[in-house]
Amino acid sequence: MNKILLIIGREYLTRVRKKSFIILTIVVPLLIMLMYGGIFALVVKGDELSGPRNVIVIDESGVFKNKLKEDKTVKFSYLDGTIEDAKKIVKSGDNAYLLYIPKFEGYQPHNIELMSKKQAGLGFSSNIENQLENVIRDKKLTEAGIEQKVLDNLKTTVSIDTKKLTDKGEEAGSSGAAFGVGMAASILIYMFIFLYGVQVMRGVIEEKTNRIIEVIISSVRPFQLMMGKIIGVALVGLTQFLLWVILTFTIGSIAMKALVPEDTKNKIEQMQKNPGGMSKATQQADNPAAKVFEALNTVPLGLILGSFIFYFLGGYLLYSAIFAAIGSAVDNETETQQFMMPVTIPLIFAFIFSVNFVVNNPDSPISFWMSMIPFFSPVVMMVRIPYGVAPWELALSMALLVAGFFGTVWLAARIYRTGILMYGKKASWKELGKWLFYR
Repeated sequence: MNKILLIIGREYLTRVRKKSFIILTIVVPLLIMLMYGGIFALVVKGDELSGPRNVIVIDESGVFKNKLKEDKTVKFSYLDGTIEDAKKIVKSGDNAYLLYIPKFEGYQPHNIELMSKKQAGLGFSSNIENQLENVIRDKKLTEAGIEQKVLDNLKTTVSIDTKKLTDKGEEAGSSGAAFGVGMAASILIYMFIFLYGVQVMRGVIEEKTNRIIEVIISSVRPFQLMMGKIIGVALVGLTQFLLWVILTFTIGSIAMKALVPEDTKNKIEQMQKNPGGMSKATQQADNPAAKVFEALNTVPLGLILGSFIFYFLGGYLLYSAIFAAIGSAVDNETETQQFMMPVTIPLIFAFIFSVNFVVNNPDSPISFWMSMIPFFSPVVMMVRIPYGVAPWELALSMALLVAGFFGTVWLAARIYRTGILMYGKKASWKELGKWLFYR
């Protein structure tokens, strides 16, 4: 045990003292805050910065004239000239479009075209389509005898507040917050497992290539060396993650104090002191920051953070044991490709499955069983937890992940003990299978 602790200490201190570790630990939170700030600014101000899109409308049907709604991002002008004249105007402008609507019978227009110098964006073209559909719908209802004033009153925006029924009563919920937090946690685990697992593999390859391993093996067992490297790098990853959390919250708090208006701060503080006690008028206020904090208050962040640390460590330990075995079986990083794909497919599959299925069906039998299988559970279970998971399900998933780790370590150690001293021979899957049964 003392030898494993010595190896853990060496692996940990060697990595945390590197300049690259210190720089990344400080720079990454700053980059994350800048990235999200930039995305938010571009989403909010992007259309305004690019200027309004000028749409020339040639409406041969006469149905849509002066009925398309303008805003800061789009302006409509109606032209009675020929389509060729309109095309010349569009070609001479950088932000100009031509909407051509031919004559049609009944209520179903055909062959409508939106022309421009470049391909129109998906959101912009969808906005035009929705407006045309609304005009046709209003035309149908008006001709059926319904007044325009009645039609205007029919347009209603509905917002649903999701709640969870528990033994303690009703609890506020937010599907959007559950989705965002779950996906963020699964993405981080997905990235960290690859990032730190590959570090273990590269460390094994480097020591094997430099023949340092021959000296080390004379003093410790291969299993002790493998476990020391795996746990040492895991502690490095955990240290870096905790520092990132602290720095991100610190930077975020400073940014909020500097940028968020005073009335917004008061509302956020009120929500933190009395979650769910805000008045309806306040809840409906156009305040994005307040809405975000209100949504986050409905998610069990303490449980998620604790589960994240467990599944990060469990998933990393499981996969890094395999990465260490791969590193011991090859002489250079190029040769790892034939082994990496089969090993990483379960993790990639779990992430794709979570994005496309689990977020929409967190309580389905398939989602349940996927969150129990150790190779999938670190990603899938982190997506399910924000939606609510029974304590016994979480305990069973954790127990199976621990059992899966011990089983994987046992198999990987049998490959590691043989491969670590094997030089000049390209290993195959068949060869690795034989190493499992060597004594």
